[in-house]
Amino acid sequence: MSCQAALNPLVRSPGWCFVLSPHAIAAVSRFYLPHHTQSLRNESIRCWSNIPFITMPLSRAHGKSFAHRSELKHAKRIVVKLGSAVVTRGDECGLALGRLASIVEQVSMLQNQGREMMIVTSGAVAFGKQRLRHEILLSQSVRQALHSGQSQLKDMAIPVLEARACAAAGQSGLMALYEAMFTQYSICAAQILVTNLDFHDEQKRRNLNGTLHELLRMNIVPIINTNDAVVPPPEPNSDLQGVNVISVKDNDSLAARLAVEMKTDLLIVLSDVEGLFDSPPGSDDAKLIDIFYPGDQQSVTFGTKSRVGMGGMEAKVKAALWALQGGTSVVIANGTHPKISGHVITDIVEGKKVGTFFSEVKPAGPTVEQQGEMSRAGGRTLAALQPEQRAEIIYRLADLLTDQREEILLANKKDLEEAENKGRLALPLLKRLSLSTSKLNSLAIGLRQIAASSQDSVGRIIRRTRIAKDLELEQVTVPIGVLLVIFESRPDCLPQVSALAIASGNGLLLKGGKEAAYSNQILHHLTQEALSIHGVKDAVQLVNTREEVEDLCRLDKLIDLIIPRGSSQLVRNIQKAAKGIPVMGHSEGICHVYVDTDASVEKVTRIIRDSKCEYPAACNALETLLIHRDLLRTPLFDQIIDMLRVKIHAGPKFASYLTFSPSEVKSLRTEYGDLECCIEVVDSVQEAVEHIHKYGSSHTDVIITENEKTAEFFLQHVDSACVFWNASTRFSDGYRFGLGAEVGISTSRIHARGPVGIEGLLTTKWLLRGDNHVVSDFSEHGSMKYLHENLPLPHRNTS
Repeated sequence: MSCQAALNPLVRSPGWCFVLSPHAIAAVSRFYLPHHTQSLRNESIRCWSNIPFITMPLSRAHGKSFAHRSELKHAKRIVVKLGSAVVTRGDECGLALGRLASIVEQVSMLQNQGREMMIVTSGAVAFGKQRLRHEILLSQSVRQALHSGQSQLKDMAIPVLEARACAAAGQSGLMALYEAMFTQYSICAAQILVTNLDFHDEQKRRNLNGTLHELLRMNIVPIINTNDAVVPPPEPNSDLQGVNVISVKDNDSLAARLAVEMKTDLLIVLSDVEGLFDSPPGSDDAKLIDIFYPGDQQSVTFGTKSRVGMGGMEAKVKAALWALQGGTSVVIANGTHPKISGHVITDIVEGKKVGTFFSEVKPAGPTVEQQGEMSRAGGRTLAALQPEQRAEIIYRLADLLTDQREEILLANKKDLEEAENKGRLALPLLKRLSLSTSKLNSLAIGLRQIAASSQDSVGRIIRRTRIAKDLELEQVTVPIGVLLVIFESRPDCLPQVSALAIASGNGLLLKGGKEAAYSNQILHHLTQEALSIHGVKDAVQLVNTREEVEDLCRLDKLIDLIIPRGSSQLVRNIQKAAKGIPVMGHSEGICHVYVDTDASVEKVTRIIRDSKCEYPAACNALETLLIHRDLLRTPLFDQIIDMLRVKIHAGPKFASYLTFSPSEVKSLRTEYGDLECCIEVVDSVQEAVEHIHKYGSSHTDVIITENEKTAEFFLQHVDSACVFWNASTRFSDGYRFGLGAEVGISTSRIHARGPVGIEGLLTTKWLLRGDNHVVSDFSEHGSMKYLHENLPLPHRNTS
């Protein structure tokens, strides 16, 4: 059956009519041999007759490349170039089948989204090499068996195989493999072999262009390769022949030429390295370049090319820049790493920070990587200042908050107006976004508290030991390093966190929500103005680029600790995205108040009202009220219900006591963040503790009782960061604890738990001072003995 007949179901599909050019039919028929015709017919009916060729609005005017990674999700037409190192095995003889299958799956996924995918592939030489080696070994073994008359064959030497012959033998097998893989996703593919002459001959170029457009129009994935069976050896230094012509000497240049010819939105070049480095990968100082701009070639030192293939990284960069000049965005990434190869293509299209992105638009300010390095250097200088100098910076910032009050409130007004006009923030979040004179005054007071308490925070000796005579050990406090604090709708968070970072000598990266952009900008400007009095302006950086939070969480070489401040969803997302960086925070604030049988009526109503109604959006607000069973149907219970002018959800046990109950709670692990809460009944203080451990978030839990024994049992047995007796949950706050401010509330079981102030932002290091001491002196027959005497600590300034 001919290929034209095999395509009949497509031609006659209802609502679609196509005229197929001989070139397109030839491309498909080269791929679908006669014994595949029946499967083609079946797949055609199943796939092509039901799926329109454009299923999502991705088209855009071509002519200018994307400026930012986040725009790559709009790419409609995409070329994926697979380097030889990606598709071949480590022995360079045969294909990496698992890796290739994963790439085909990703390409199919994008194709089925309505994108137009093209593949420029290597691998024919490696596949043919494997095939020819097998044939040669088989032929030699047969000849030796016929002529030697010996039962054992002599060692057989494999001759050097000529690359063109290998390509000729491997092309059909390579395409058959692509056919089998794409068929699993109901996608048709077509083979196109090209040489440099096909681009220089105008008629051939038009034919190639027309064939590719027609295949894409029919939802077919073109698979393109240089025709290595007939291609001449590459000429040295013939990559670029001017601004409008690129010589096709390898698949890198082929992919670039093809991308520009076809007005492609995105070219993805997969190799065996993570992307472009500023020096050869593997060297000590090599750094991955996130974004590469034209003209940056002088800052890069290229190494040798990969173990297989024609082009090295220098060829890839030249091809990428040529494609970029032609209006196609380019990303060079690793297609061989087992941890990322399974989603590298889709990650790139989603705009994630993978590989090196080529862009013509240079940002006005530093990149986030540069900001991280600046913060690291600035933080070290900050830590080396005298405590009085760090305190002076914080005092200056406190003064600026009150002196520049009008400018701050004006910027905040802009944020509030934009948020209200766009209607993108709920009322509790608008309240968090809002600044006022009283808020600024409270901030200034808190900053002065931090300055006063920070005098001996860094470099404080917390342990001294005499190891042996003239050998003394000290453990001293030091900054953690560089902190990344991510916060939503809370511009007042910026000066608080900045002051704590300054006091503890840490570098700081701040990522605020776009809803507070104007407020954050002026507050950061004032922070840097305060830092400038001692020349450490760079220690605190505000990330204003389009970096996604997930990408920031991958900067494990620049960031030492992530502190999220925002919704529980934000915290969970950051905890999930952080790769190798510890996260300090709480995912939820499910706070409980337990009302015991011995509770005071007056205290119950005051504490519950303050815990729930004073600021319901806060993470330390009451969410579940636990009431002892004996209090049901008592005047105290009636007073609680009358006082709580909020929406009430009934827990399962509470609902069972009522004839007409409020709506039963969907989950006892709910953080409402609004004027609503859950009420549940318990039989004892022990059951209250068990309930809190089962459904709480280890944030803040309270008991109201006049029975000291019951209270102490609750305080000792509840395993939460903050446990209170006869006090509102709202006291769980750094300012109210006397810490001046907090970077957040930690519910994890690390060194910092509850409201985290200066102490939580410090770690320690060990200092050992000796005099020609060596370990061998302390051996069994050595001259010295360990003393391990605890020494008194120096007097601590607590003023």
